[in-house]
Amino acid sequence: MSAIAWIAMGSLAAWGWLLLGQGFFWRTDQRLPSPPRHARVEPEAWPRVAVVVPARDEAEVLPMSLPSLLSQDYPGEAEILLVDDGSTDGTGKLAEELAQRYGGLPLTVTSPGEPEPGWTGKLWALHHGIDLARTRGPAAAAPGTPGPEYDGGPRAEEPGTPATDSPEGRRPAGPCRPEFLLLTDADIAHEPDSLRRLVEAALACELDLVSQMARLRVASVWERLVVPAFVYFFAQLYPFRWINRRHRPRATAAAGGCVLLRTGTAERARVPESIRQAVIDDVSLARAVRRAGGRIWLGLAERVDSVRPYPHLSDLWRMVSRSAYAQLRHNPLVLAGTVVGLAVVYLVPPAALAVGLFGGDAAAGWAGGIAWAVMAGTYLPMLRYYRQPLWLAPTLPLTALLYLFMTVDSAVQHYRGRGAAWKGRTYARPEAAPDR
Repeated sequence: MSAIAWIAMGSLAAWGWLLLGQGFFWRTDQRLPSPPRHARVEPEAWPRVAVVVPARDEAEVLPMSLPSLLSQDYPGEAEILLVDDGSTDGTGKLAEELAQRYGGLPLTVTSPGEPEPGWTGKLWALHHGIDLARTRGPAAAAPGTPGPEYDGGPRAEEPGTPATDSPEGRRPAGPCRPEFLLLTDADIAHEPDSLRRLVEAALACELDLVSQMARLRVASVWERLVVPAFVYFFAQLYPFRWINRRHRPRATAAAGGCVLLRTGTAERARVPESIRQAVIDDVSLARAVRRAGGRIWLGLAERVDSVRPYPHLSDLWRMVSRSAYAQLRHNPLVLAGTVVGLAVVYLVPPAALAVGLFGGDAAAGWAGGIAWAVMAGTYLPMLRYYRQPLWLAPTLPLTALLYLFMTVDSAVQHYRGRGAAWKGRTYARPEAAPDR
């Protein structure tokens, strides 16, 4: 056989392994666990939850996301802590106006100032929000009621303020640590029962961390081409089934847009302090929780959506390239291996099929064609999940080529001192997911 035929056979063997031996990553059936409806028993007292939202220059998406948090129908005590991380577009003021307009859960807007040395911006904001949630009591003000020291905006009262007489605002005064923390990004919109179902899953399945991969927006041509593949590649790298095993899990990850975390577990794992330099903060968080003995679940969301638009290729390019080289731990050898692997697994099959059709190499053509067919077949469930036309499945090699270029560009930007740039901040040599 020719060299291209041998390489195509290697690609076909790789796809045989990916199909059957990589945790069935291509299936999309890992959804939020919950007991059967006939067996559901509501807890006598729903645990208190603090929703922590880090936000930096999010005025564009906040009107589409924050009202969904304010309107949660959670039956227990819950409050929202929006951490305005140095925004210049009026994010904090807008959040207060939205809460005044929509009412619902109590909202506190706070700002931690610029990150201390050694912290990435998001983790600095989470640190501030989590610390505030752990050291103060439940919000005493009724939903939509401004605090006394503010001219407007429904910020929570200080600890020790007597509870109001309204049923919605009747909460005990004094410090009371929340049992759960919901860490959710400012671009994530939740259905009204999202928080209830997350807590229900954590209680019913005895989970310390419940994370859902929010359904990203798919509207523009580039979003259709790139976004489903982004989640597909993530699941290939971190198969959800492996993560969700109770015993001897073979992978650990989370999706940072929606994470429900037990407060006690967060304290044992020393998060976010122990991962303060991580750019890929969700994977780092999951590893820290796992090391602390916590049980983790990760799956695809049905009622949690990202509203952030990525209308142009450049928007998606920045999203991927800012952390791609960090995922490879800034290692040139790992980068080289990744480039070769992407080429053999995703680019060789269509190339070999073309050689077979137009160059008369039957062995290369057959091997390449079958490998491409398996590749496209594994992509179909993700396209169905994103409600996209199935004819996009054969375009996966083109998308993989784009991701290859994005990864190389991520390395180039790193060595130019512009790695992990995000909203005016650049982390020249950040850690991907610290081991300790």
